Amino acid sequence: MMKRFKIWVYREGEMPLVHMGPMKHIYAIEGQFISEIESKKSTFVASHPEEAHAFFLPVSVAYIVKYVYMPITTYDRERLVRIFTDYIKVVANKYPFWNRTYGADHFMLSCHDWAPEVSVPDPELYRNLIRVLCNANSSEGFHPKRDVTLPELNLPPQGFSRHWRFSRPPDKRIILAFFAGGGHGDVRKSLLYHWKDKDDEVQVHGYLSKGQDYNKLMGKSKFCLCPSGFEVASPRLIESFYAGCVPVIISDSYVLPFSDVLDWSKFSVEIPVERMSDIKKILKGIPEKKYRRMQKRVLKVRRHFELNRPAKPFDLLHMVLHSIWLRRLNIRLED
Repeated sequence: MMKRFKIWVYREGEMPLVHMGPMKHIYAIEGQFISEIESKKSTFVASHPEEAHAFFLPVSVAYIVKYVYMPITTYDRERLVRIFTDYIKVVANKYPFWNRTYGADHFMLSCHDWAPEVSVPDPELYRNLIRVLCNANSSEGFHPKRDVTLPELNLPPQGFSRHWRFSRPPDKRIILAFFAGGGHGDVRKSLLYHWKDKDDEVQVHGYLSKGQDYNKLMGKSKFCLCPSGFEVASPRLIESFYAGCVPVIISDSYVLPFSDVLDWSKFSVEIPVERMSDIKKILKGIPEKKYRRMQKRVLKVRRHFELNRPAKPFDLLHMVLHSIWLRRLNIRLED
């Protein structure tokens, strides 16, 4: 991939809705990817569209919401759909590339919760488009063979500190399982209902009080609970890797990132939402020897979830590109 894969980034459109996106906080991966792929230093950028294997639509759903919706506080999705669809029609009318494959070698990328709704009103137009989404919900039309899961990354304004990367050995991890946060969505509400401040080993809390260090608590934990929020994705998945703890995914329909090449059963635990009350029983039932193997693998695969600028081989951005590359190799036009 690194030697051959070339991407053409359409140059139509103006900032901030196109060619840029949020670089910090919960939707940071959206802006970071756009910035990286449009960088002159990127080896993946095609000089001419004729040499490209894939075509990127550099429209930021997060910034459409921020700049178009927030000033008038309306949440009707129609304008979001219209802006995105108009962009596709502009490039389809100007260039031959969309029409020759019906969009099958094109991709969009967004971490905003609303992103999947762009394609809902006109499924015919979007039926072949590769959607790279944080909101990778298989129960809401996400197709793993065509679409790509984008890991959600909550990037602090100062960036990630190396001090947040914990490699504490298993015998120094004194907390069985840990979660702290708000009751965003039914899954988290259920987690808080069953476990909030009720157990010394499964430590589930609301928002931490001042003086408590969230990252250090994760670094002291054997397992880090990663329940879905309002949507299926959670930044806690990446935070688990930084903390060196085994992620526990609590969701019924989340398509895990990079599943084409990573066997998540080797370094994570998946618990169905209906078994929320059995978290302690399930985790205590994992033999110590198996847990140690899993934790060791967490540290081994951590590099695939680390953000670097510029991107480095096998890091987060390269893994996203690799997932797109695989979809491009396996391109199939729907009948």
